[in-house]
Amino acid sequence: MAPFLSVVIPAYNEALRLPQTLDTVLAFLKQQSYDSEVLVSDDGSRDATVAIAEEKLAAFPHRILKTSQNRGKGHAVRKGMLAASGQYILFTDADLSTPITEVSRFLDYLQIDCDVAIGSRALPDSQIEVHQNFFRETMGKVFNLIAQRWTFKGIRDSQCGFKCFRKEAAHKLFGEQKLDGFSFDVEIVYLAQKRGYRVLELPVVWRNSAQSRVQVLSDPLKMFWDVLRVRRLHP
Repeated sequence: MAPFLSVVIPAYNEALRLPQTLDTVLAFLKQQSYDSEVLVSDDGSRDATVAIAEEKLAAFPHRILKTSQNRGKGHAVRKGMLAASGQYILFTDADLSTPITEVSRFLDYLQIDCDVAIGSRALPDSQIEVHQNFFRETMGKVFNLIAQRWTFKGIRDSQCGFKCFRKEAAHKLFGEQKLDGFSFDVEIVYLAQKRGYRVLELPVVWRNSAQSRVQVLSDPLKMFWDVLRVRRLHP
């Protein structure tokens, strides 16, 4: 049976990037044999993000989820994942650092032998075509080492914004998720392992976007603190 895929895109002030992103995602989905929908989860944008999403998605199955104020990426992703109705649910960053075409491989694995497939930039077969700057890349590696020691086990890159789930796993995990900030990925991977879901880390093509929403000085400190909170939030 052909899968039904939901694509969740969290967005905060993405009026400049979103038109091309949605054009790319729709062009790909329209070529597939399976049914699909797109959910844009707006995180309190103050620009034309919502209007652009409504215009671009008007002729395609979709939902636009609105939040009155900026709550954080974790909140936006959670809202989208819980609203999605697909048999398989992907969330991907609005900058498409990982091309949407990578989801085809993820669906192959999800239909056979895993419940959660997470994109990774740290595996030998990953193709990093545009790197982050040295500071951000180093901080990411340090962050993942701390997360491995304190929360999940054996995952080399928890923060790549490209993860696909079977619907039952997605609704269970995001129903329990509490962190609203960038560390929500760590919480989700931790919960997936804790709840006994089969988690598979897959290599991806990845091209860093220079327009990252991460605040280089403040956000890493919040993320490290959130990692320390994960086990207390889910004893």
